Amino acid sequence: MNTDELILRLARDTRPVPRGTVGRRLVLGIALGAVVSAILVLAWLGPREDLGVAVRRASYWIKWGYTLSLSAAALAVTAQLARPDSGRLRGLWLTAIPVVLLAVVGLMELARTPRSDWLAMWLGQSWMVCPWLVLLFAIPIFGGLLWSFRKLAPTRLRAAGAAAGLTAGAFAASVYCLHCPEVSAIFVLTWYSLGILLATLLGSLLGPRLLRW
Repeated sequence: MNTDELILRLARDTRPVPRGTVGRRLVLGIALGAVVSAILVLAWLGPREDLGVAVRRASYWIKWGYTLSLSAAALAVTAQLARPDSGRLRGLWLTAIPVVLLAVVGLMELARTPRSDWLAMWLGQSWMVCPWLVLLFAIPIFGGLLWSFRKLAPTRLRAAGAAAGLTAGAFAASVYCLHCPEVSAIFVLTWYSLGILLATLLGSLLGPRLLRW
């Protein structure tokens, strides 16, 4: 039996994958991990005391808009890398849009705030723990994505791991919003983004080991 005949026999019983299977698999993995992260946030840290009031303010939705839009852009990249031979990535530049928009909002906040208050606005009350909490809550979501990848076929393992880490970090930051009392855009831009970056780096390190198939 030559190589061509072997390939034909192996491919004879294959079936086409339904459209949207990859996306649904990834969303399911994220949802499972996000539930675990939400339980950790609410049981360990608890919701912010003024959550009912906070959701009526623009600052809360700006923060959530940043994390959720970054999550969506990162998920689109992850879905591409979940397939074999993904080739050139499309839409990677979309991940920069939420960052740029939030930076503009942060500069506008600084412009109308006295310089003496800039440092307090930037550091808030939780800058030392915020990135690490985002990273911690990203781990269950990253685990959910690893479960999703088990039935997928990534070939660019480091890039896929980094994209999964970025997605997990951004979704974890969205969950963390339930507790975090910080409202400054410049705080979110710096310390939330640092936590998301740490999750991305962790994913890039673990990808070649955990996504091999």
